[in-house]
This record gives sequence, C-alpha cells and structure tokens, in this order.
Amino acid sequence: MKKFMNEAIRLADEKMRQDFGGPFGAVIVRDGSIIAHGFNMVTSTNDPTAHAEIVAIRNACSAINNFSLAGCTIYVNCEPCPMCLAAIYWAGIDKVYYAATRKDADAIGFADDFIYEELKKEANQRAIPIKQLMRSEALAVFKAWKAYEDKVPY
Repeated sequence: MKKFMNEAIRLADEKMRQDFGGPFGAVIVRDGSIIAHGFNMVTSTNDPTAHAEIVAIRNACSAINNFSLAGCTIYVNCEPCPMCLAAIYWAGIDKVYYAATRKDADAIGFADDFIYEELKKEANQRAIPIKQLMRSEALAVFKAWKAYEDKVPY
C-alpha cells in the first residue's frame, strides 16, 4: 500500500513542479498493479474538473475499456473533494486511501472543505443559488429511460 501512496505523492509533486496544476496525484490499482495514473491538470487544460482522481478514473476506464472500476482501489495524496468522491462512487471503486486531509487542502487555499460544508446546507442557503425549473418536462425523459429496452444500466 505504501508504494502506491508514494507514487501518488510523487506524481503530485512532480507534476505540480512541471506546472500541470495543483499538488494532487492519484493512482488506481487492480490486482496489485497500477492500471492508471492521474495528476491535477486544472490550470494546464483550463478544465476545473481535471482533478487527479478524475484524470485517473478516465485513464483507468480507458485502459480497461469499461466504465466500471469495481475491484479497484484508488490512492490519492489528499482526501477527495466532493466532486472526486462522487466520481469514485460512480466508477464503483472499492476502496480509497488518502494522505492529507481536506482541512490540509483548505490551509493552502483549496475549496474542498468549503464545498463539503456547502453540501450540508439546504439548497436555498448555499453560496450559489440553486433553483428548480421544468420538473415535469425532465421527468418525461426519465420515464422514457425507464421504458428504454436497450439501455446499459450503471
């Protein structure tokens, strides 16, 4: 386990110094081997979703040609932000190991902890206004999905 976390930490440091993005790295492991690497590429790609975990998940899914990462473990040098944690759940990853905490990330200027706290609030009390529109029209598409015979569930 330590060798995989060491690799995530090494990636975070190396790629940060190469100006790819923030100090975050991740590796995804299956059957004792690394199947994908990821590092923060937010600033180098102008993509706010290009966090280390997201990049690693995309690379792993591409490597195994499957959207499911069941049977995999992810090692990240920092506790995943809410977006990355949700992606980990969506990917079906079995286990997460992290080193630094979201409070540690907050201390160097990252919003992870702030977002976790925002998610605890009612929608109408969050910093970004959230309003519902056209629910019935959206539900019509959900009804069509439910009846769609050729869907691939996930």
